[in-house]
Amino acid sequence: MQNTPCPLCQADVNTSAIYFQDKKRPYHQCHRCALVFVPSRYHLTQQAEKAEYDKHQNELEDEGYLRFLSRLYLPLNNRLAPNSEGLDFGCGPGPALAHKLSQLGYPTAKYDLYYFPDKRVLEKQYDFVTCTEVVEHLAHPMLQIEQMLECLKPGGTLALMTKLVIDQQRFATWHYKNDPTHISFFSRETFEYIASELRLTVEFIAADVIFISKVQ
Repeated sequence: MQNTPCPLCQADVNTSAIYFQDKKRPYHQCHRCALVFVPSRYHLTQQAEKAEYDKHQNELEDEGYLRFLSRLYLPLNNRLAPNSEGLDFGCGPGPALAHKLSQLGYPTAKYDLYYFPDKRVLEKQYDFVTCTEVVEHLAHPMLQIEQMLECLKPGGTLALMTKLVIDQQRFATWHYKNDPTHISFFSRETFEYIASELRLTVEFIAADVIFISKVQ
């Protein structure tokens, strides 16, 4: 039996127990935190990963993309105080969400490993941090979620968007797993585990929108 540490909680995961296998890579599920993940030997290089991201250049005023993002920014807007300041973590090459939030009166800094790599913005604390369609790309998701939380003021909101694992049967036909840059797949159980471990509150706002806050 070969074990590998879960990239989120570091529990030993038996890699002979396959959650799903397609033609390109296997997927395993952690018995402790329920994260479904792709083993690191199947991860893309940073160069190949960025080449995939370069294919998705979203315009700042793309109405279809903004409708997609509205599932996150509208409920977030309802709970933010006037002049709240935020950070969009993993904003990508076209930071439409940061632009929209700034238009709504919430100045929003931008950080992205490839496109906005200025780490000085990570040295501040903000009223909110947004992270849309990012956590599924993370090789070390707990470390990076903790990094986002360090950027959050007490009582602030970490607003995440990612599609959630429902069950093994639906995972088998799930288009979301087919993106080669998607390597970490979360479920409600996974976010509840994170909240319990880090003393957070978690709210499931929509099917793919999760709000996390520090316990005051």
